[in-house]
Parts: sequence; C-alpha cells; structure tokens
Amino acid sequence: MREHYDFSESAKNPYAKKLKKQVTIRLDDDTVEYFKNLAEEKNIPYQSLINLYLRETVPSHIKIEWQ
Repeated sequence: MREHYDFSESAKNPYAKKLKKQVTIRLDDDTVEYFKNLAEEKNIPYQSLINLYLRETVPSHIKIEWQ
C-alpha cells in the first residue's frame, strides 16, 4: 500500500446526484407492515417501495390538511 495517493486529477462521481440520503423516520407499525407486505408481493425492498410512493407525491405537490 502506498503512503500517498494523488487524487488531484480524479473525476467527480457522475452518479453523486442520484445517491440516496439515509434518514430516520418514525412510522406507525401498521404502515410499515402494509409496505412490507406489498413489497414482498412485488419482490422489492420495502424501503424502496416507500421511497417510490413518496417520490410520486413530489411532482404533484400533494399537501395534507393538518389540524
């Protein structure tokens, strides 16, 4: 292993904008169970399914009435 590596001419990651950010979110048990069951039917991770659902609301600017 080298003592020093020169990254001065390295290229930026072209996929960096598409990286996902890890966050902590509190969801009701029944909500998580719903997405886990649906994700199992679709054979995808439930976190990915939740992300897909949330991503679909962004372009439509859906707003929820809150007390």
